Amino acid sequence: MVRGLVEPGEFIEIHVATPLSTCEQRDPKGLYKKARAGEIQNFTGIDSDYELPENPELKIDTSVQSLDQSVEQIVAFLRKRGILKYI
Repeated sequence: MVRGLVEPGEFIEIHVATPLSTCEQRDPKGLYKKARAGEIQNFTGIDSDYELPENPELKIDTSVQSLDQSVEQIVAFLRKRGILKYI
């Protein structure tokens, strides 16, 4: 829906694809544990569905690359699209 609100080419969707197990391991606040215990309702990925993006312009799997590598991939993509020129 959001893509349709702007001019063609103006919307860039970046899917940060991280497996649920990795999200749970990285959870500093323990929200996934609380959701699994039923303390938090409608938690995405636990008791509420997560809808994968249908056609993102860029997909990054943070479970197989570092934060620095992920940032480099985004910056390279934005440079290629002519959005970033000096970074």
